[in-house]
Amino acid sequence: QGQLVESGGGLVQEGGSLNLSCTASGRTFRSYAMGWFRQAPGKEREFVATISWSGIDTSYTDSVKGRFTISRDNAKNTVYLQMNNLKPEDTAVYLCAVPRAPFLPVHQRTIGSWGQGTQVTVSP
Repeated sequence: QGQLVESGGGLVQEGGSLNLSCTASGRTFRSYAMGWFRQAPGKEREFVATISWSGIDTSYTDSVKGRFTISRDNAKNTVYLQMNNLKPEDTAVYLCAVPRAPFLPVHQRTIGSWGQGTQVTVSP
């Protein structure tokens, strides 16, 4: 069973940027899609972005399109989320996630491993 560890969260002003990282240890996820979710206080966890195992295909929730970019470095077993033009509504705990089997898509129902999360706070 692998472990996912996120980093890069913090406090930033509206319009600012953050780059989140998620590194997998204990096993390789090279054949797995990877993704990011977020959960704000009092709200349900929501999908943010996903990237295919090859890194070629990406997908985003509508509210972050054009502002966030997901990427991965399989040699480092790491997935990134570059977040630009941040808004107060982006404030949440951001969690890295991997499906329970290779080649499964990233979806709430397919996730087998979650990171512990990293807090992102955007002030007005």
